[in-house]
Amino acid sequence: MSDMHSESVGYVRETFLSEKEPPLQETGLFKWVRVNLFSNWFYALLTLAAIYVVYVLLSGFIPWFLGGVWQADSIRECREIAGGEVGGCFAVLTDRWYQLLFGFSYPSDKYWRPTLAFVLLFICAAPVLFPAIPRPFMILTLLFPFTAYWLLWGGTILVPLVALAGVVAGYVVYSRLVARSFAIGLFGGVVAAAVVWWLGGFVSEAEPRFLALQEVASRDMGGFMLNMILGVICVSLSLPFGIVLALGRQSSLPIIKWICIVFIEFVRGVPLITLLFVANVVLAYFLPPGTNFDLILRVIIMITMFASAYIAEVIRGGLAALPRGQYEGAESLGLDYAQSMRLIILPQALKISIPGIVNVSVGLFKDTTLVSIISMFDLVGMIRGPILASTDWNGVYWELYGFAALLFFIVCYSISQYSQWLERQLATDHR
Repeated sequence: MSDMHSESVGYVRETFLSEKEPPLQETGLFKWVRVNLFSNWFYALLTLAAIYVVYVLLSGFIPWFLGGVWQADSIRECREIAGGEVGGCFAVLTDRWYQLLFGFSYPSDKYWRPTLAFVLLFICAAPVLFPAIPRPFMILTLLFPFTAYWLLWGGTILVPLVALAGVVAGYVVYSRLVARSFAIGLFGGVVAAAVVWWLGGFVSEAEPRFLALQEVASRDMGGFMLNMILGVICVSLSLPFGIVLALGRQSSLPIIKWICIVFIEFVRGVPLITLLFVANVVLAYFLPPGTNFDLILRVIIMITMFASAYIAEVIRGGLAALPRGQYEGAESLGLDYAQSMRLIILPQALKISIPGIVNVSVGLFKDTTLVSIISMFDLVGMIRGPILASTDWNGVYWELYGFAALLFFIVCYSISQYSQWLERQLATDHR
């Protein structure tokens, strides 16, 4: 028996065999190409067709871009410099860049003001966009709207200071009265803010030159600056209004519920261009004679209404996706309606609604180009109007519209990438 055991032990290895390298077609780039591009004959044909299409596009685009003319005073001079060769006339961008970015009426010596407001936008929005930044820096976010208004439109600094005081007074009254009732606190905050603004109007008129910048009328706003103004303001306002409309549509009070339903369904059933025409033409008939209602303000109101209705439906879907146990858990903790929504329900619903909210926001930012239909010279309006109407650059299309597409792509792609990063940060249920 012992002899058999000794013989069997002799066949057992005491060390592992060295690992062999996997086949070349199962590793690295070769594996990725085989799996994703040539996994079967149909995908192989699609890959070859796609490679051919990309080759055709690049073979035309690269010579056109690399052979472009960047310094010229007109399209005729571009063609003379090109000498019949294929190349784009990019000199229109170097000659009219200030009109594309700021419009043709904004004072050229004041370009630093919208540029500074654009830089402050990223700095002051960071505390809201990135949770890792300490909460005390939220004060920068609160101050930004009033600072940006002063920089863009100019005038005395007392006007934004009075508006800021009204917001602070409204918040203080709301925080004191919300313990009694959410509706009473909200109403009291709005009334307090309105009273402070009304009283502050006399102060701002009494000292018009106190730290004043040169005033710029709204009709002088234009270019990509106008698109950014409308996009940032309307997206920022439509989110809280959309939340209110979504909660109002689920309210147990019939009047509030049906008002929200009628508003949402009516606005979603009307094209945005119709609302812009209403803001430009029809709204003036409902105002007293001689009333000067700023056109940009009218457009902001209409675009915000339009986006709020869509965001309300997105958030309502997020609220409906939450299990009933979340609502019951909030009630079991003794929280009232405002507390349960603020602490438990809305944070989860907004996390679910992030893709839909971003989709509406990106679409809204692109829809700001529709204001060119009502004679507002945004980026597209500048291209369609003053630039192409001039004899110097009439006939340059691809360069101008390609530049506009590039600007919009950068902004929209950045928004999309940020939303995906935020979803990964908030994906606590999948970790």
